[in-house]
Amino acid sequence: MPCSGVADRSIGICGSYGGLNLGDEAILTVALEQLRIAVPGVELTVFTRDVGHTRQHHDVDRVIDARSAFRDELVAEIGRLDLLLLGGGGILYDRESESYLHVPRIAQALSVPTATYAIGAGPLARHEERRAVADVLNHMVAITVRDPETRRLLEHIGVTAEIAVTADPALLLTPAPVPAGELEFRGIDRERHLVGMSVREPGGTTHGLEVGVYHRLLANAADFVAERFDANLLFVPMERQDIGHAHRVIAEMGSPDRAWVLQGTYGPREVLGLMGELDLAIGMRLHFVIFAALSGVPVVALPYASKVTGFLECLGLPTPHMVQREHAGALLAAIDRIWDLREEHSRLVDARMPGMQEESRMTAPLIAGLLAREVPRAAAGPA
Repeated sequence: MPCSGVADRSIGICGSYGGLNLGDEAILTVALEQLRIAVPGVELTVFTRDVGHTRQHHDVDRVIDARSAFRDELVAEIGRLDLLLLGGGGILYDRESESYLHVPRIAQALSVPTATYAIGAGPLARHEERRAVADVLNHMVAITVRDPETRRLLEHIGVTAEIAVTADPALLLTPAPVPAGELEFRGIDRERHLVGMSVREPGGTTHGLEVGVYHRLLANAADFVAERFDANLLFVPMERQDIGHAHRVIAEMGSPDRAWVLQGTYGPREVLGLMGELDLAIGMRLHFVIFAALSGVPVVALPYASKVTGFLECLGLPTPHMVQREHAGALLAAIDRIWDLREEHSRLVDARMPGMQEESRMTAPLIAGLLAREVPRAAAGPA
């Protein structure tokens, strides 16, 4: 719902938005909230992949289709902005970064100031993309990143502008209450413990595993959880494609009757609320791990990517072995250990989380500070 009154400032934000990924939607939800607090009366424009989804699910004034709009349409919308933000989330990586640099490039060609909003980056192995990312970021008036690893990478590829490390915006997400009987309504048996799992396509640190082997290893872990902890499993898709991989894992289980895939239309707040119903979480996707930590649920992260490992390190949590043939036993042992130490684990997360959330709150005031200092129209950057 648009804010009331006349906007004193107009800010645009572009990223991986449009309902494809719950983590990205959580980031957008929080970024918009924090910007409205930090810049009263601000007019917010989102450049998205799905105009209808973003307009329906977010508190935004204007919505632009970043992928299908003609250049002259983008020029008109971007030209009216006081500031364009790129991010947040891990959007600068091989084979995709160019698509996310498109809108900031237009802004810089129009001399509209640009900045990043707690972004993540990597992997960036391709020379052309490294150079493109560095060129665009070096023309920004401010760069904020969500973790020290991203800062190190950006400096390594040639970003010479100052980089501020804050934290992932989703750390400030608040849950929606779970309706009474919601899980039972979905057919999920609550007689046993409930363990959540997040799985995704093979790749990242699982690169090299055959697809069938990959799903069988995860199925073995699920069967272990069901038997060892007398638990049922709830697979939580963070992206649409996760649903198929969850079903493939369940098909490989010896006890498929003990597993469900979360179905229905849930936004990030609703999923965060549901996470509080779990006794343990096991997952690959970063924001599934973040949601578990926010909910005080003990979590075993399967380090699919370095960003997951980095988040665990910030919380002071152990990093289990990767999902590989030779480490299957070690993975089960890590799950077993976290279960035994789950109360201690939850206390550790509870102690670290407020500090990380304070770091996350730093991003929007930094952006507000740019506007308060009357950021000049930047010199034209790369077209």
